[in-house]
Amino acid sequence: MKLARGLSVRFVAGLAWAASLVGCAQSPLSNPDDLCQVFEERPAWRDAAGASRERWGVPESIQLAIVYQESRFRRDARPPRRRFLGFIPLSRPSSAYGFGQALDGTWREYVRDVEKPRAKRSHFPDVADFIGWYAERAQRSAAVSPTDPYQLYLVYHEGLTGFRERRFEAKPWLLDVAKKVESRAATYGLQQRVCES
Repeated sequence: MKLARGLSVRFVAGLAWAASLVGCAQSPLSNPDDLCQVFEERPAWRDAAGASRERWGVPESIQLAIVYQESRFRRDARPPRRRFLGFIPLSRPSSAYGFGQALDGTWREYVRDVEKPRAKRSHFPDVADFIGWYAERAQRSAAVSPTDPYQLYLVYHEGLTGFRERRFEAKPWLLDVAKKVESRAATYGLQQRVCES
């Protein structure tokens, strides 16, 4: 009897703990294709993207287009695992993680450079600032404008060295993705002008 009561108390406590985790999770965006609706549902994101634009010069529309492409606005996004024989999970192809799919080494460099030791790849304001910081590096090292979503996405994906070596030229699929980012940034920019007027 005591054992059964102890187990049921632990079971109920476990359920309460699991429910609390679900409560902490953020619900998916109802319409990620509409920047006005994204900012209406996540006003803190609007503020963070605006602060990043003021600091680094990257428009909100470009920041959000990159985040959409990289993670579909999922805070815990990771590249899928490789599979052996189609079903045995192996390692992931890279350390990319979070809203912006930043790699471990690049994120450590950002944290050190901007002196934000508590910054997280799963925290949107940090990722908005990271994208601006990365764009500023791209402008300094590769003469990429922070207002050019096509070139900015290519350098974001390939890294500074890969971009300077023009590795993207051998990846037609990546050029297509960069065009999608450019198109989404233009759409987001139009939407933002409408909802701010």
